[in-house]
Amino acid sequence: MVLGWNIFPMMAGAAAVLAAAGATLAALRKERSTAAILLTTAAIGVMAAFIALLWHSLERPPLRTMGETRLWYSLFLLISGLFTYARWRYRWIMPFSTLLATVFIIINIAKPEIHDQSLMPALQSAWFVPHVSVYMFSYALLGCATLLAIAALVRRELNLDIAIEKLLYGGIAFLSIGMLTGALWAKDAWGAYWSWDAKEAWAAATWSLYLIALHNAPGVMPSRDRRWFYGVIIVGFLALQMCWYGVNYLPSAADSVHTYTQQ
Repeated sequence: MVLGWNIFPMMAGAAAVLAAAGATLAALRKERSTAAILLTTAAIGVMAAFIALLWHSLERPPLRTMGETRLWYSLFLLISGLFTYARWRYRWIMPFSTLLATVFIIINIAKPEIHDQSLMPALQSAWFVPHVSVYMFSYALLGCATLLAIAALVRRELNLDIAIEKLLYGGIAFLSIGMLTGALWAKDAWGAYWSWDAKEAWAAATWSLYLIALHNAPGVMPSRDRRWFYGVIIVGFLALQMCWYGVNYLPSAADSVHTYTQQ
């Protein structure tokens, strides 16, 4: 077993407890809570420390497998939730983002997906780390935007629109950077910028849905029914899940260069 994974339940559990405590304080207090921010920052530090330890243990970036990308997604969800809370003081975003991050932590404990230290030749590229990490960060920002969109749709809180739009702008920007670096990486590895396999087709669909949402944002189209805006964001996030791991279960996955495997 890889050394880092031996202590993952302990460190991830500590991070989850710290984050849950911070989220609870954020939800209970109407004013921004410094203690909530500090506790969540500590949780982020614990998760980041584990990723650094795993990186050292594997002697490669821990970005190869689904389990490893879930680590980054949990980390970035906590960061995005904390940023949203600190910037716009929406106190329910911390519980939501913490819950989602904890779900991914639990999945990793139940299914750690432990692998060897090797990287296939295509992954031994300078584009590997920026491409995957930028994508994970964009997924976290868009995840927080989706949580706020659901809250706005259910509770009809129009004051969430500014935060949703800002998160959407950031998420799309990083998603676009991820697609660009992926295209450059593909050109170096396989000789073509784009191959239209299942992963790339769903990436294009996801990106298009978020662009549609962006062009229907209240700041751009103030007369448009906001429910349409929220709905497209939610559908875009579902497409994102399909792009991230859903394509692995398609029949065409076996022929895709993007599928995470245990070999």
